[in-house]
Amino acid sequence: MEASENNNLVGVIGAGSFGIAIANLLAENVDVLLYVRRKEKLKAINKREGIYSILSPRIKAVTDIQYVAEQCQLIFPIVPSQSFREMMKQLSPYLNPRHFLIHGTKGLDLIPLAEGEKLLPKHIKTMSEVIEEESIVCRIGCLSGPNLSSEIMEGQPAATLIASSFTEVIKAGQKALKSTRFQVYGDYDIIGAELAGALKNIIALAAGILGGKGLGKNIWALLITRGLSEMIHIGKAVGTEVKPFLGVAGIGDLVATASSKNSRNYKAGYRLGQGESIEDILNSSTDVIEGLKTLETIRALTQHLGVSTPIIEILYRVFFKKMDLDKAIQVLVTYRYAVDVDYL
Repeated sequence: MEASENNNLVGVIGAGSFGIAIANLLAENVDVLLYVRRKEKLKAINKREGIYSILSPRIKAVTDIQYVAEQCQLIFPIVPSQSFREMMKQLSPYLNPRHFLIHGTKGLDLIPLAEGEKLLPKHIKTMSEVIEEESIVCRIGCLSGPNLSSEIMEGQPAATLIASSFTEVIKAGQKALKSTRFQVYGDYDIIGAELAGALKNIIALAAGILGGKGLGKNIWALLITRGLSEMIHIGKAVGTEVKPFLGVAGIGDLVATASSKNSRNYKAGYRLGQGESIEDILNSSTDVIEGLKTLETIRALTQHLGVSTPIIEILYRVFFKKMDLDKAIQVLVTYRYAVDVDYL
């Protein structure tokens, strides 16, 4: 069945904290169908129970993903990266070329490797590439920027970027999301925006460690500037431009995520800096810590590409090899960089 002609109805796939926040933003302009997997959450959302009491009455939760696809031409898939491909396989049979998909997932998809097979760039996919591989939709966009869910739900002003190869996708996303408290920029480098959104989560982990250790803004600023440099070098190595990393999807999102305890990645690093074990952090976290999966994937990629990323390398050793935190910080502070700005 073809998508409905009702352009005043927009779909959101995923009822995590960010999916809920985007649904509530959309509801300022349009009616929203919010796909949830669990019936108990559907009931709580539709009855506006507990934390859902502040949701707009224009949001209706449903458990039928086919219904969302049939009723909505514009859909925002917002699920963790590790679940994204499976979600697309479920959604794909109900999609047609007229659909617009603008995802809000800040992570990467890793294609399973055969035993003994080396990880290559071709094994790592952004979410837009997953959409292309798993569906016939071509008008694809991504949502990226400094968008902490808790602040959006509080009604605080914010901005985001919609990146797409298609002008009509950018305009459709802007029309649906833009309001007096939410600015929406547009850009055509979708892969760059996706990489920026994924890579900043790694730096946020490191920033959280510094916060947990009680360190100040001098070393935090050093981390942000050198972390941004590593993000840009990775982007250039895989063929993206510098520009997305210097806008709201890059430095904007990086500053927000690497400075707020409302960021799940910063919070994970903070807890590690406070002395908690990685196992306890993972076992007690209610949200997916995207930065950890991205860290493992990107570290393997940078080794293959030969890109110098000392922050990512040391952070990998901290989280996956249990390197001592004080030694890790000392190594990074004393690391000899050739020049300051080396990516322009």
